[in-house]
Amino acid sequence: MSNLKSNLKSLEEQFARRLSLKRRPVAVILLQEEPPQIKKFAGTEPSGCSFWRLASEGKTFYTVPSDHYNCPVGSYTHNIDLPAERAQELNGVLGMMFGAGYIKPEEIPGIPRLPQTPEAIAYAPLGDSPLEPNVVLFACRASAAMLLNEAAQRAGANAQVPTLGRPTCMAIPVAVTKGATAELGCIGNRTYTGIGDDEMYVAIPGPKLEAVSEALDTILSANAVVGEYAKGRREQLATE
Repeated sequence: MSNLKSNLKSLEEQFARRLSLKRRPVAVILLQEEPPQIKKFAGTEPSGCSFWRLASEGKTFYTVPSDHYNCPVGSYTHNIDLPAERAQELNGVLGMMFGAGYIKPEEIPGIPRLPQTPEAIAYAPLGDSPLEPNVVLFACRASAAMLLNEAAQRAGANAQVPTLGRPTCMAIPVAVTKGATAELGCIGNRTYTGIGDDEMYVAIPGPKLEAVSEALDTILSANAVVGEYAKGRREQLATE
């Protein structure tokens, strides 16, 4: 086992144990050429975040831009231009969302995008990733997301932006360009990935992962102390 994979495997095990994760964290790797050491995705999926589900279930693979065309919104956040014959699909999806009252037209310019179009995007469970991830996605309970957010803050890795909402896939460009971010998820992502009603995401920049892991130990200890303090104050002062 390479040093990289051994290190990532250890990090995944540590995160899973300390946060009681039910799902494997997903490594997202943005590439400017197709990686010969990784298997190319074969098939179709309805969304870019569907690839997160496959990776969390244990699959390692890479995609090319055309694999993302079925998701006009995800293609937009990943700076992937649809081909001319499919360019109208983004307007069609947005028109449906505008008509349903899901999003307002004036919100579109504020949706983050990757600064550069990737030639390939690889996905893997964190501990199986053959390459350094650009972003690591954690699908977890709110209590675990709280701890990850606090650890990222302590590590100086936090994006310092409000908690994100729709579309969920904008968490990747935000993590790449600004830092770790919490993401509530959107109905499309929840449908395509099957994450639970009690789960949300935290996206952490790959280069900051070890620092966040180290900070998490301090955060866990600190929360135990502050939690006991709050418990005592509640027992002492709450009248109802």
